[in-house]
Amino acid sequence: MDPLLDPITGDYAGGSTDTLANAVYLRLMTPLGGWWADPTLGSRLHELSRSKDSSRIDLLACQYAEQALQPLLQDGRASRVQVSSQRQGPGRLLLNIEVAETGGHIRHFQHQVRIA
Repeated sequence: MDPLLDPITGDYAGGSTDTLANAVYLRLMTPLGGWWADPTLGSRLHELSRSKDSSRIDLLACQYAEQALQPLLQDGRASRVQVSSQRQGPGRLLLNIEVAETGGHIRHFQHQVRIA
């Protein structure tokens, strides 16, 4: 069991988790190549904060999130990952992420993405 990270603040939430919550959070929040111990950990979502707000950004954000979560499928901790996007206003995108853990549990996560 790992200490649970709060996805809003990034701090420890005080509890513990035995789900993929921390793994999903860290892979989405860390810039790709930004962690010294594993250059493949992270996503390219941070690049969207400098992109023009257009309709293609929704698809790009989903692709970046799926790429970041691919290692969970490769190492066998998840059997399926699905990502969809939802506009929350100008410059704001909400990613809805569904991860099917190997044990059969389906977990839902949400991740905010800022767009210029």
